[in-house]
Amino acid sequence: MKHWEAHPEYVEGCFGCKGLTLSMNAGDADSRRVMPNKKFNRELEAYKEAREQGIQPAGTSMRKIEEAVKASETLGRAYDAQKMPPAKHINKKSAEVMKELGV
Repeated sequence: MKHWEAHPEYVEGCFGCKGLTLSMNAGDADSRRVMPNKKFNRELEAYKEAREQGIQPAGTSMRKIEEAVKASETLGRAYDAQKMPPAKHINKKSAEVMKELGV
């Protein structure tokens, strides 16, 4: 702000005046920025494909969708997050127990 003591009004051609008008932008590094459209559309398409197969993931994030698809493969049938344990905990042993219990 020392610059304003030299001349308080904006002066055309003054580097200090021009520097005071600049604002910084974090661009893609901005953590508050929404998800890029390409990633959003990829997740949306993956969720749609999972639902078409009868799979009900616990959420719409790619991680949740992939967990649900893997759990479905392990179970040998469509995974349903509302009725079954968390997908990340389903392995061959738990799938056998679930089949015995009729879950």
